[in-house]
Amino acid sequence: MVIQVQPAPAETYEVHPKGKRARILLASVFGPYAQDDEFGSRAINPMELYHNQVTRAQGTFSLRMFHRSWGIMMIQANISAPCTVLDFPTREDFQRELTENQYDVVGITSIIVNVGKVREMCRMVREFSPGSQIVIGGHVTATPGIEKMIEADHIVKGEGIRWMRRYLGEDVDAPIRHPEIVSGFRTRVMGIRTPEFKGNTAATVIPSVGCPMGCNFCTTSSFFGGKGKFFNFYNTGDELYEVMERLEKSMKVSTFFVMDENFLLHRKRALQLLKRMREGNKSWGLAVFSSANALKQYTMQELAELGISWVWMGLESPNSTYTKLDGTDSRELTRELAQHGIRVQGSTIIGLEHHTRENIIGEIEHAVEHNTDFHQFMLYTPVPGTPLFKQMSEEGRMLDDIDLADIHGQFKFNFKHAALSREDSKRFLDWAFWRDFERNGPSLFRMCRTMLQGWKRYKNFPDARVRRRFANEMTSLRFGYNAALWAMEKKFRSVNPEVAKQIHALRKDIEKEFGFTSRIVAAALGPVMLWSAEREEERLSAGLTYEPPTFVERTNWPAKPHEDLNPEPTGLVEPATA
Repeated sequence: MVIQVQPAPAETYEVHPKGKRARILLASVFGPYAQDDEFGSRAINPMELYHNQVTRAQGTFSLRMFHRSWGIMMIQANISAPCTVLDFPTREDFQRELTENQYDVVGITSIIVNVGKVREMCRMVREFSPGSQIVIGGHVTATPGIEKMIEADHIVKGEGIRWMRRYLGEDVDAPIRHPEIVSGFRTRVMGIRTPEFKGNTAATVIPSVGCPMGCNFCTTSSFFGGKGKFFNFYNTGDELYEVMERLEKSMKVSTFFVMDENFLLHRKRALQLLKRMREGNKSWGLAVFSSANALKQYTMQELAELGISWVWMGLESPNSTYTKLDGTDSRELTRELAQHGIRVQGSTIIGLEHHTRENIIGEIEHAVEHNTDFHQFMLYTPVPGTPLFKQMSEEGRMLDDIDLADIHGQFKFNFKHAALSREDSKRFLDWAFWRDFERNGPSLFRMCRTMLQGWKRYKNFPDARVRRRFANEMTSLRFGYNAALWAMEKKFRSVNPEVAKQIHALRKDIEKEFGFTSRIVAAALGPVMLWSAEREEERLSAGLTYEPPTFVERTNWPAKPHEDLNPEPTGLVEPATA
């Protein structure tokens, strides 16, 4: 059942005087991001989710990419007012946009750590576009006392499409139009950028926001209403299928990153999507988030036929009390998923209440034993706005002198733990990342191993859709990935012979499966990738950081700067700039 937070009567909401004719600017916070600065950016917290939270200890083998600010892209696609999205701007970009265009509304989205940048952007709007109404959205709005920290006209908590539609006098219940969103860009591994062309990267699909599981530390769950509450953009598998089929045609994709906190929990919708995929003969691949108990609702064959190729799953701790793990042997489940070619992104929490200096090493080892393809480690963190933050505050355990910019789960505790100090928290967190890499090797190697297992199991599967999906995956494995494995093997011979031995065995298995061409490609490209990896290692050691490019995208925009604005979509989009 879908539980939605019902809005108050419409008359209690302000509508902008210009309605649909209002000019809208939607912006993410300004860069740079991967460095310490006066506005709250931190070098330890770059704008790279994987390198930041998952593969950060893997050096040149770390998976590096950027992700767009999907929330403001969704809002832009669902209003008819003239709108500009300014994603990853510099301060100069933001100022120039404010002065060169007359905006009636400036919307800024941010997470809590960037509250300093939000404050500065609000100040800039008041200086350079004093006639603009300022709207603040995103997780930063959950910060206690945010109203006094920044100068804004509206602070929007929760789902923003309905709010913006109502503010502009539009139909809040109109169908959701899903924009074309590439799941990641500027992807780099071993110093090499992957090619970027239509169809080479998965499309992002956002069926829902919020999470019904309601873990006490979860910012997403609390932000969208708390335990048991979420908002579906697409209630049925039929609706979702239509969206995905349209993106398949326009973006030339066959893979989708499904941004839903627990996609498989909605079994009826998922099975309806599977029915449509069978009828449409779709060999789609889906990367999803799912709790362990939701996964257990499906057979492995159902997951394979649904196209599940990657799962982000919370492992938390073997002694945690979260219901999403009830009765589940997570290590066995992870092994079974890998045997069916499903890559697992595990997530483990460091510093739970029961952790001590005596037991935490064992818990980390337990996490590492899962041998997941990717593994995120995060500190137990009372983030403002969550039930855990409320509890810790009431117990007087929150530390008073912690900058909001440092509350992101990848640095140190922001609360008083019963058995672990702040320094302990960082030491054990860093060790967890190192231990996973030291024992299990690069995530790229693990991912290749899982892909091959899936191919061996399903290459002769009765359903041709499933066979095609695995055959498509093998194109990258037999060529580019095998060359990367060649370079990894050479690199690890001197630093970790055991991992090098495992990589060698996998590479030989791939070449046995796919023959002469794979061997030739590995021999030809492997040395190039080894050279690139070593060069990248030197550059990173010298302090190299990566920043995303700036995107400027306009919809419903006039052809000339001073032309009357047409409320009908024009689809004008300015390309990204480096």
